[in-house]
This record gives sequence, structure tokens and C-alpha cells, in this order.
Amino acid sequence: MSFSTALSGLNAATRDLSVTGNNIANAGTTGFKMARTQFADVYATSALGLSSTQAGSGVRVVGIQQQFSQGNIDFTNNALDLAVNGEGFFTLNANGQTVYGRAGAFGPDRDGFVTNPQGYRLQVYPPLANGGFDTGRLTDLQLQVGDSAPQPSTTVSAEINLPAASGTALGVAFDPTDASSYAHTTSLTVYDSLGAAHTAALYFAPTDTPGQWDVYTVIDGAVTGGPTTASFDAEGNLLTPAGGSFTLPPVPQTNGAADIELTVDLSGATQFGDRFSVAALTQDGYATGRLTGIEVTSEGIVQARFTNGQARALGQVAMTTFANPQGMQELGDTVWAETFTSGPALRGTADSGSFGSIQAGALETSNVDLTAELVRMITAQRAFQANAQMITTTDQITQTALNLR
Repeated sequence: MSFSTALSGLNAATRDLSVTGNNIANAGTTGFKMARTQFADVYATSALGLSSTQAGSGVRVVGIQQQFSQGNIDFTNNALDLAVNGEGFFTLNANGQTVYGRAGAFGPDRDGFVTNPQGYRLQVYPPLANGGFDTGRLTDLQLQVGDSAPQPSTTVSAEINLPAASGTALGVAFDPTDASSYAHTTSLTVYDSLGAAHTAALYFAPTDTPGQWDVYTVIDGAVTGGPTTASFDAEGNLLTPAGGSFTLPPVPQTNGAADIELTVDLSGATQFGDRFSVAALTQDGYATGRLTGIEVTSEGIVQARFTNGQARALGQVAMTTFANPQGMQELGDTVWAETFTSGPALRGTADSGSFGSIQAGALETSNVDLTAELVRMITAQRAFQANAQMITTTDQITQTALNLR
């Protein structure tokens, strides 16, 4: 009996050393989660279920449980390195099988799919045409994106202050090349339907009526339409044009683009003091954009950035959690699979509910505490030595009994 009891101790200590050695070996593995060995004592029981008067029958390993505590976050220079800060797993497509992991060292493959070093594809919720994401469907994240299409300018908004007009016209016919025919001007760039840039300028000339100005619009050096009257009340607030805006006639283009059709919004214009100033001058168009980079937000939204200042959403990282993560099946390559014990996969998005946030340009390191593992190794070694000594002692006792005459 003593032999089998000590042998069970040797086996248990060997298993514990194996688990500890695996933890130490993976101390530098991204996304690795340490494991611990769980033991239970063994007692013989009678047929009636009553405790026997015998000593214990040894020990057995009842489980090797992984610990999903948070690892440290190390920052990198790769925008597609992702770390989960909190609960949740990345969802991966491993050649048709859905697996889960915390290692976020992702990068594009030859076809533009974002994969981990093993080739497992990162799963995201696809974007919807009207904004948002389809959280009821998973798809592989792919980075194949072309240029960002241009958007023609349709509205120019000017927040300006015009000095109080004296009611004396300049007496010179307006000519954008003659500075004496206007008092103030400002300009900005607008875009046609092909993304080509054009210069639009607003010119302001006082009229014979106090607080009243003629506004001229010039596109690419050509006057567009006639003057529009902008008038202000005694408190400097805009009275006309009605609604604060006016529409220009279409401006034909010679490059094959559609006519430029602009609405000028002066609702933010005022007439205070004696200085001309421009607080804001904006328009809603932009040119063709080239891809400058990929970025991932804390909510897991993957978006492409372009030179025209626009961003295109490519998907939102699908996060998964389980009621019992310790019940997941270890598959190696720092990924796990769903099992009956783990419970069904619960999916969602980062930084919502119980899910942690995503840190882009960073990796989660192993959660192995090397100091604790070295202490655990010494403890397991002492246990192995003690059980081996028990076998030696029992053997000596047995030999002594056999030598009795």
C-alpha cells in the first residue's frame, strides 16, 4: 500500500513539474495563460459508503486549470498589433473552425486578410451601408481598399465679421482684379465631382445703404452669377439673404466633371466693430484620397485613413466570452475552442458590457509570474524527492521483514 501511495505522489509531482515547466517555457509567449495543477486526495471507502479506518491511498491530479488573469500590455509600432484590456477573446477563423485567443499579433497576408502568425483570420462584424455594423454576422477582416472616392462641394459656409458699412459705395464696377472695386475678400478650395480642386472666393463691396453689402462669388477667376445683397440690422445680425444662404448658378467644367453647384451659407455672418475677420470658412467636398494607414479604435472599429482626411470603416472586431473560460479546450498556438463545459460563446463588441477595450499598437504578454513558478518548481521537486524517499524507506522495511528468521 505504501508503495502505491508514494507512487501516486511521484506521478502527481511529475505532472506538477510538467505544468510548471510549460508555464516557464511560455513566459515570453504573447497571449499565453498560465496553468495550475489541481490535486485531490484518495481514500478507500466501504461498500456502505462509510469511511474506512485505513490511511489515505495517495493523491491524484483532478485537473489542470488555466488562469485567464490579465497580462501586461506592451506597446509596439505595428498598428495591427491588438491587445485586449479586460475580459474577452478575439474570434478567429482557423480554416473553417472558429477558435478564440488573446494573442493579437496580426498582419495582412498576400490577399489582404488579417491573420495571426498561424494564418487564422481575424473575425469582424461587417459594416452596413447606412452606418453601424451587422453584429449578427461574422466575416474575415480584409484590408483590400482602393482610393477614397471624391465628393463634390455643394455648400460653402462663411462665419465672418464685416465692419459697419458707412453707406458709401466705392463707385467702381466690380472687378476681382481691381482691389479698389471691393472692400474685403476671402477664399477657399472647392472640389468638382472628379475631385479636381477649384478656387472659390467671396468679395464684399459696400453699397449706398448703411449696413448693406454686395457679395460676389468668383470661381477660378470667373464671376459666378450677379451680386447678392447681405444686410444687417442695428445690432449687427444678418437680415438678408433670407435664411442666410443663396444658391449660385451651375458652373460648367471642361474636364468631364459635372457642373459645380454651390450654396453659400452666410448665416454665421455678423457686422460688429470696425474690423473684417474670418472665424470659419468651410466646404463639404474633398478630393480623391490615397490610403495612409489603418487604425483600430478602443471599440475595435477597424478603419482605413486617407489623404483627403476621410476614414472608411472596414469592420468591428468580434469579441467573445464564456461563462466558464476554464472549461475551454486548449488547442495550442495560444487558441482555445468552445466546449460543453465552457458554455456557449457569448459575442459582443469591445468596450461594451463585460468586454474589455482594445489597445491598438500593443500586445498582451504572458501572465506567467516567473518568481512564483520557480518557487512552485522547488515545491514540486521537494514533493518528488520526499515520495521517492518514501519508496526507499518502504523497500527497506520490506527487506527487513523478509530477512526475519
